[in-house]
Amino acid sequence: MSDITLTERAARRINEIMASEPDGSMLRISVNGGGCSGFQYAFDVDRTRQNDDLVVEKDGATVLVDEISIQYIEGSVIDFVDDLMGQSFKIENPHATASCGCGTSFAL
Repeated sequence: MSDITLTERAARRINEIMASEPDGSMLRISVNGGGCSGFQYAFDVDRTRQNDDLVVEKDGATVLVDEISIQYIEGSVIDFVDDLMGQSFKIENPHATASCGCGTSFAL
């Protein structure tokens, strides 16, 4: 099993977002080709847990990561930041060799 960590701030924000979604909704994080640096993170609301999903839970928040994306973000810390640049989920990925200013794109 992969060790993806969800911070308290991220769990709190996920719970806030899911409060206005249908019951059973979870945050799905996936990695897609593209973006400024080669790969980009995608954040979606999903109500369907696949058999091969990695499930990360903290303080009532649930994050799903598909089997293919796990290899790209394993060992990462998922946080939520609220600063002068705005609010966003931030993934501290130990595999990323470079990232873009947008915060959702990275290179391996």
